[in-house]
Amino acid sequence: MATISQPAGQPLRSPRSPEIRETYLNASSGLRSWLFTVDHKRIAWLYLMAISFMFLIGSAAATVMRLELLTPQGDMIQAGTYNKLFTMHGVVMIFLFLVPSIPAVLGNFFIPMMIGARDVAFPRLNLLSWYVYMFGAAFILYALVTGGVDTGWTFYTPLSTTNYTQNVVPTALGILIVGFSSILTGLNFIVTIHKMRAPGLTWFKMQLFLWSLYATSLIQVLATPVLAITLLLVAIERTLRVGIYDPALGGDPLLFQHMFWFYSHPAVYIMILPGMGVVSELISTFTRKNIFGYKFVAISSVAIAVYGFLVWGHHLFVAGQSVYAGMVFSVLSFFVAIPSSIKVFNWTATLWRGSVSLQTPMLYALGFIGLFVVGGLTGLFLAALALDVHLSDTYFVVAHFHYVMVGGMLLAYLGGLHYWWPKMTGRMYPEFLGKISAVVVFVGFNLTFFPQFVAGALGMNRRYYAYDSEFQIYNVLSTAGSTILGLGFMLPLLYLTWSLKFGKLASDNPWGSEGLEWKSATPPPTENFDEQLVVVRGPHHYTAKEQVVG
Repeated sequence: MATISQPAGQPLRSPRSPEIRETYLNASSGLRSWLFTVDHKRIAWLYLMAISFMFLIGSAAATVMRLELLTPQGDMIQAGTYNKLFTMHGVVMIFLFLVPSIPAVLGNFFIPMMIGARDVAFPRLNLLSWYVYMFGAAFILYALVTGGVDTGWTFYTPLSTTNYTQNVVPTALGILIVGFSSILTGLNFIVTIHKMRAPGLTWFKMQLFLWSLYATSLIQVLATPVLAITLLLVAIERTLRVGIYDPALGGDPLLFQHMFWFYSHPAVYIMILPGMGVVSELISTFTRKNIFGYKFVAISSVAIAVYGFLVWGHHLFVAGQSVYAGMVFSVLSFFVAIPSSIKVFNWTATLWRGSVSLQTPMLYALGFIGLFVVGGLTGLFLAALALDVHLSDTYFVVAHFHYVMVGGMLLAYLGGLHYWWPKMTGRMYPEFLGKISAVVVFVGFNLTFFPQFVAGALGMNRRYYAYDSEFQIYNVLSTAGSTILGLGFMLPLLYLTWSLKFGKLASDNPWGSEGLEWKSATPPPTENFDEQLVVVRGPHHYTAKEQVVG
């Protein structure tokens, strides 16, 4: 018997030579091996391909909308077509891209590696969640290409329960099915983080990305069934004419809004909390410092998840709910800013006197902080009762939502994808092009959506395909910005695809990170750690236990 001890921080290598080392990418080949895999890393790639396709569809709808809004008159498409386009854009981007993006791709790939496990708790359930997602997406896409839906992504009643609109039922069923995929993923992550952590990996030694995904998973499991019930009742009312939401049948349309936003406001945190976890990892790595106030940042993720269930009523300030209920929801909405601000202040404190390295992922992280602060502060405007009366249903709301979701979450997703790309593929991308794309996305995004704050404050209503000529300058700026933004999104698609074959070979830890996932070989083997037993000795101090080999 021989004892092999590996120095701390270095992965145990396979006895095979590096040129023929088996990885999760070459362990098996063929389409069947991918479609029936239970490897969490390959399932992450399946999700990556699927949500990238959905992103392109949603972006195409937005492009046509922005072209229409170049001129005040509706001179390119019809009003009904425009309504279907913004519904398509919202449904695809929110339910098929934003909600699953970071959890299903980066979470699936790296949660087991970050806790020293070989896979998620339920590998077959993990694969099932992808098939359920694809099945639900097929329903949604079918509805959108066979006449479309013009209710908006919120499906407000009684519009969605009358015969005026088409394809509401297949779209609602598609979202319901995709919701089950979200529940399965969340359940899998909760059990995995609870039961499969490496020896010594206590709660307050976990990486902050794990904390954010754990909080996200709680929301997915608890809130998504409410959306499923809500949309199922819409389908029942449309088909059986039972009075639930439609006042003509004795229903209450305000009930739909309460039920819909009870899910949909926590869903905002399903989308943004994983992004916050990514940013915590990026800032720690590229400042060479542990996150300032680690425990406060960790607990704030759970606090955001809890508060998210208590503030849905601020979406109903002008919908007819009680004034007193509105006052309560207004106060609670201001409270939810506290855990979010804790994260921003602690990220800023981490940057202070850190050894900041402005690599591509770090540029995306800094962009996230700037845009999320703007999105968060403008959310306080909408949480104020008097201001919301003026700003409700204007482009101010559109700009606020996109600053949080696109400027925040999407930048975090791109930052995380660039950060972990070498580990996922074993290849580096062109760093110069990466930096260019980060800057172009930041500039294009602000030019697209900041003018909408001004237009909304001046009274321009959202969801109109024709508008007063006084608002044209803001729409021209937005359309120009969206062109730049589209270019910024296309660049990563091109050079990341190019890097798969021509990129420079990546080392095991090209960023010098302390995260446990970087202690594995690059690309990782099928079981992540080449049969080593990982023992965690501190919050950011990982080592490999001696292994006896025969």
